[in-house]
Amino acid sequence: MDDFLRANRLNWDNRAELHATDTTGSYRIAAVLGGGSSLHALEAGEIGDIAGKDIVHLQCHIGLDTLSLRHLGAASVTGLDFSPAAIAAARGFAAKAGTEARFVEASVYDAAEALGQTYDMVFVTWGAINWLPDIFRWAKVVASLLRPGGRLYLLEGHPMMNQLEARDGHLDIEFGWRTPLADPLAFDDVQTYTGDERALSHTRCYEWIHPLSDIVNALLQAGLSLDFLNEHEVVVWKAFPFVVETGEDQFELPAGMPRIPMSFSLGATKRA
Repeated sequence: MDDFLRANRLNWDNRAELHATDTTGSYRIAAVLGGGSSLHALEAGEIGDIAGKDIVHLQCHIGLDTLSLRHLGAASVTGLDFSPAAIAAARGFAAKAGTEARFVEASVYDAAEALGQTYDMVFVTWGAINWLPDIFRWAKVVASLLRPGGRLYLLEGHPMMNQLEARDGHLDIEFGWRTPLADPLAFDDVQTYTGDERALSHTRCYEWIHPLSDIVNALLQAGLSLDFLNEHEVVVWKAFPFVVETGEDQFELPAGMPRIPMSFSLGATKRA
């Protein structure tokens, strides 16, 4: 297992270096440095009132969404990521933006010990839990970070979409609906997902597909109550070559193709 996670960290160190100097506009760096937000319409419309809340952003990558939460009214924000390159970039962006934020380098599984405090909200979005082998252990970490009555907001690519590969203008089922812990999916992406043409030097990475039932049951077993579960026909990156852009960084399958859920979101509250 350590070999899988080590490869992922090298891959994400590499991606962080590219994303922190992003020229595609995908990360909305200029907006955040100007005191604005990098959040997409989907998450911005679902997270609810965060004014005065203490928020931790797990797997925060280069910290732009973390800073955005502070700009949107959070009392305090903390970002955690296992990539030292990502954390260095996040701290650099915070300094440039003049935004108070705490960034901690640690595995998400070690978050409780690394952070040493609890929060009003745990925020997790877009390409996070697919990098984690054990979703039940993750849910326990989320619960440990929340104060009684605290909320989780999770927004992710849908596991059904993650099973599919595009071939000859259509979608085929390529992967099983639940990835075994010790047998992850292995990928060697030459470039990152933003459209940046620069090559990755550490291409190998490993992922796990977690069914919705496992995600929900993991949170329930960890002591959270489900507030909502939404499925969406949109995603915020070009998941397949033939998706069409229907809004700012919002992509859907083209007309005439059967509709599938491309992403999902859920809210959950820690029981007192």
